[in-house]
Amino acid sequence: MRSTDILFDPLLPWPAIWVAAGLATVLVGLAIWRGARGWWLRGLAAAALLVALANPSYQIEQREPLSDIVLMVVDRTASQRMSDRAEQTDAAADNLRAAVAGMPGTELREVILTDADENAGSLAMEALAELLAEVPSAQVAGAVLVSDGLVHDIERAPDLPAPLHLLMTGREADWDRRLVLKSAPAFAIVGEEASLTLRVEDSGAVPAGMPGVVTMLIGIDGAEPVPVQLPVGQDVELPLTLSHGGMNVVRLEVAAAEGELTDRNNAAVVQINGVRDRLRVLLVSGEPHAGERTWRNLLKSDSSVDLVHFTILRPPEKQDGVPVTELSLIAFPTRELFLEKVDEFDLIIFDRYKRRGILPMLYLDNVRQYVERGGAVLVAAGPDFATADSLFRSPLGEILPAVPTARVIEEGYRPQITETGRKHPVTEGLDALAPPPAEGDTEPGWGRWFRLVELEPERGQVVLSGLERPLLLLDRVGAGRVALLASDHAWLWSRGFEGGGPQLELLRRLAHWTMKEPDLEEEALTASAEGLDVVLTRRTLGDAPEDVEVTAPDGSVVQVPLAETDPGRFTGRFTGTEPGLYRLAEGDLTGVVALGPAAPKEFEDTIATDARLRAAIDARRGGAPRLEEGPVRLREVREGRSAAGRGWIGITPRGAYRTADVTIIPLVAPLLFLILATGLMIGAWLREGRR
Repeated sequence: MRSTDILFDPLLPWPAIWVAAGLATVLVGLAIWRGARGWWLRGLAAAALLVALANPSYQIEQREPLSDIVLMVVDRTASQRMSDRAEQTDAAADNLRAAVAGMPGTELREVILTDADENAGSLAMEALAELLAEVPSAQVAGAVLVSDGLVHDIERAPDLPAPLHLLMTGREADWDRRLVLKSAPAFAIVGEEASLTLRVEDSGAVPAGMPGVVTMLIGIDGAEPVPVQLPVGQDVELPLTLSHGGMNVVRLEVAAAEGELTDRNNAAVVQINGVRDRLRVLLVSGEPHAGERTWRNLLKSDSSVDLVHFTILRPPEKQDGVPVTELSLIAFPTRELFLEKVDEFDLIIFDRYKRRGILPMLYLDNVRQYVERGGAVLVAAGPDFATADSLFRSPLGEILPAVPTARVIEEGYRPQITETGRKHPVTEGLDALAPPPAEGDTEPGWGRWFRLVELEPERGQVVLSGLERPLLLLDRVGAGRVALLASDHAWLWSRGFEGGGPQLELLRRLAHWTMKEPDLEEEALTASAEGLDVVLTRRTLGDAPEDVEVTAPDGSVVQVPLAETDPGRFTGRFTGTEPGLYRLAEGDLTGVVALGPAAPKEFEDTIATDARLRAAIDARRGGAPRLEEGPVRLREVREGRSAAGRGWIGITPRGAYRTADVTIIPLVAPLLFLILATGLMIGAWLREGRR
């Protein structure tokens, strides 16, 4: 391909040359007006001088034509896998590849669009902009997006020099139902009502006769879901009450309707952190002693604890001759506390209490029933626990995990964590809070205790021992929990005797374990996620557990092996294939973990549409034909013309080229033309002078 052109490389700036041309024209015109016979010689001289100043040259270019480039973005995001959209996409992409291959001088550049990270959706415009940046814009003849039109970055649409088209997948008869979680609290108080705002929406070509009310299932932490009736198309306030502290995973799900596009957006997951407003504790002290004040101070120092302290300051057997009418103490409402309102307490502590006849057996039996209904009791045993007046000789003995032998050992010892205690979350890692042991000493550096009530365990777990005997036992009774501490010398730790010990941490864990906090469950299956990477943790007091069965949102199941990392703690890892809710199961334990949102952004809107791309398509004279109407032809159109019609889309040939060789031939020799101009002016002077 050859191209020729006349180029100018002026010796003076163009304004100066134009001024010279004007001046020459005036002078020649004046000569003509005066009748000078050499005016034509003067004109030729001025023309020669101006041509010399313009310095023209003849340029010959050898050009190599460049191909026109068509850009294609093939959408393979999650919404494109619904119905038969993937097959439509494959057929349209193959058809476009064949059409471009049949056009001489035209090539195709394409990119596959997948789901963006961090649930950003379909970033089709970003992909198109990156593809456009890789090719010269002068060669771009058109851009085609094979998609359902559900893009999430339309504001990033690039400035294309050619038509933009959408080959739209999906069908006009498509319809879908989705569950929208409009608002949810980040935390809620345990036992108090919280509120979620929900909405069930139908979109697309909804079939006639669809019911206006649907059933939604709501489940917390993998528990049996509860059905709730919801109207379609209306915001609904749903009350919700959390039963335990810590993270609560709430799953909401509407059953899939026949014919809808997908059920992936029929569910929603919200994680609500359960917090306790106040911890109500009843402390029952049998008699004044050094540790009583310590218990009271520990409980009162926590602003989240509501403490009711029932203490016996003047035992009935005390005979000091003081009339009852002169005592300043008021009567304690024992009946109200131990019969009527006992269920309002989260924890009842018996500190060195013994049977005195002050609390009737009926009251203690009611405490036993309170534990079996889900309450919690902690017994801090003193010397009286080994006598005939022991609390064990009351109805509470039925729920205590050990039997006293009637022996009290008065000897110094350091509490030790048992093998079971190293696995149990109440005492796990407590030795890390102790000062380093003295040289040659293998025991924790805790301070010594000097009293131990000898016990014979019957059930439960021994987590602390002293003098090779049980010191702290934990047990489950019915729906409740019981802790038995076989010494009343825990107060020595809070006083810092011989370095003290973790009394506050031990009491905190005991209280939260009795309140069934998930983080302190001895048999638990939990998961923590970062992105799509999940770490499974199985805590157990028994043998090594089996592999964890993980069920993905799409129904696929994988087995995740566990390895022991600490005593009683086994961990495993897996990477999720997609965002959503994953169900966990190992033996009788189940759990859930949410990776990203349960319904990703790709499923917020599922009905194919060109509405989001319409402005960008119209601005570039493109079209958005539906693929369900048949194959789309590709043709060439001139720039500025409409590039879409019924059953066809167009690209604009750009005629781009690359210059392979340039030859420049000067048309004048400035010095020769200067001599010629001088000769012409002399000739004009001689002709006029002779006359």
